[in-house]
Order: sequence, then structure tokens, then C-alpha cells
Amino acid sequence: MAERPTTNWRRAVAKEAAELAAGTLDADCACMVELFPEELLLETDAVLDVFEAELTTLTKGDAAQIFAAMERVVLALNAVKEAHDECAFETDEREQLCAYIDESLTEQGVDVAALTAKCGLGRRELTDQWRDW
Repeated sequence: MAERPTTNWRRAVAKEAAELAAGTLDADCACMVELFPEELLLETDAVLDVFEAELTTLTKGDAAQIFAAMERVVLALNAVKEAHDECAFETDEREQLCAYIDESLTEQGVDVAALTAKCGLGRRELTDQWRDW
């Protein structure tokens, strides 16, 4: 399965905590816990849990079913962002989430490039019609 962005974010939090503990990072320069509070990580993981479970039920050629699953995950992530004062996902995080969705679909046998082209979209536009983050 594609690596969840939250796994990467947790690694960054742990690395920063280790650097603070070792004294190799000044506390004034620490920001990972602020960027990725545990509540945000848990809420994002809950959304991705639902998405991953749904992926196993998708029919590869059913564009409507695939787009409905993407819409649900994106709208749920929009709600996470909104719950965190619209500050949950910055540019890097947005790119990681989009890549995760693309990779997860691909791993389920969905030809994302063909699917988006069929709908007149570029591959990078996969989530754009619903995404607020």
C-alpha cells in the first residue's frame, strides 16, 4: 500500500523531538508539533482508513464509482482542514495527499492517467473539483 502522508509527518515530528532532546536543534526553530498535532494526524488517518477500505470494493473500469470514492475522501479531508482553522495542509502536505490518492488508486489497478484523460482532466487535476486544501 502507498505510504500515508501521516507516516511521513509522524517521522518528521519524531526526528525533531530527537534533535531537541539531543540539543542539536534550538527550541525556537522547532515547528513540527505545531504543523502536525496528534489530533490532526489521527483525524487524517481516520479519513484514509475509510478510503483504503473503500478502495478494495472499487471496480477498475467504473469511473463513476472511482470518482465518487475520490470525492468522499477529498471532502472528508476538507472537513479535517476546516476543523483545524483552515491551516491543516500546506503545499507539501497537499502534494503528498494527492500523490497518496493517485498511488493508492494505481495500486488497485486503476489507470489514473486514462481515467482523468477520459474526463478531460490532467492527471494532476484528479482531486481539484472537490479540494479546498
